[in-house]
Amino acid sequence: MTIRSVIMGTGSFLPERRVSNAELAERVETSDEWIVERTGIRFRHIAGDDETTSTLATAAARAALESAGIAATDIDLIVLATATPDQTFPASATRVQTALGINDCVAFDVAAVCSGFLYAVQVADSMIRAGAHRRALVIGAETFSRILDWEDRATCVLFGDGAGAIVLEGQESDAATGRGILATRLHADGRHNDLLYVDGGPSTTGTVGKLRMKGREVFRHAVVNLAAVMEETLGAAGLSSDQVDWVVPHQANARILDATARKLGLAPGKVIVTVDQHANTSAASVPLALDTAVRDGRIKRGDLLVLEAMGGGFTWGAAVVRF
Repeated sequence: MTIRSVIMGTGSFLPERRVSNAELAERVETSDEWIVERTGIRFRHIAGDDETTSTLATAAARAALESAGIAATDIDLIVLATATPDQTFPASATRVQTALGINDCVAFDVAAVCSGFLYAVQVADSMIRAGAHRRALVIGAETFSRILDWEDRATCVLFGDGAGAIVLEGQESDAATGRGILATRLHADGRHNDLLYVDGGPSTTGTVGKLRMKGREVFRHAVVNLAAVMEETLGAAGLSSDQVDWVVPHQANARILDATARKLGLAPGKVIVTVDQHANTSAASVPLALDTAVRDGRIKRGDLLVLEAMGGGFTWGAAVVRF
């Protein structure tokens, strides 16, 4: 037997305001047909004036705790992945901690953009397996609408706001067949900074800045990197792609999802796709897609999952999980 981090519950939250492509076309020069053909996106959710990354994260965390049947006070670790924190500091994770009524636990943010949730999962998993913590909330939450240039149709149509969360618990698990996180692999290559970035920051411009992206180059790197890291992580777990029940990918672009599946020889029906309903929510998109598929019954206990993402940096990673 070995200690593994087992997913006990999932949760997600999307802001009430839902913006269609047609509504967006009234604001910028675009159309529903243009957006759907190139991205697969039909809707995105936009945070209201009274909503922040931490309020979205808190709502998703509460849903995950309810799903797990675990009280907030039983959590001893919160790792929040976000590129759009409420404040430069302190960490938005501490605001979630306070909102949940947890007086004392380890709480911090992880910044790896769209790969942030995978980075947060590996961090929490490592701390649980080391024996430092027993139960963790791992959250991905973003308010990307606050850093979009709404005059740039190439980027503003792609992103939305939202949050997703999981509860991890350290349990003794059979090494061959037991539930839990089986393997994770992460990567980064800062040479590609100028392909996907925000043109501001506290130590450079003193401003928040706006998102900038060279979409064609990002697409090319995404397909290659995601296919490679999925194969690498499955290999680390001693598994092959034909054993996978579901791939839960970062929801950036339907064309990237299709191309990655083809490169791995995966049937499209094995890929969870939710990008059409909420666009690219960066660090929130993997847990959002996971929670959607758990709640609609597609993902069942015992299923073998591969979670994967790539984002600005570039950063990318994957996790193999027996759900």
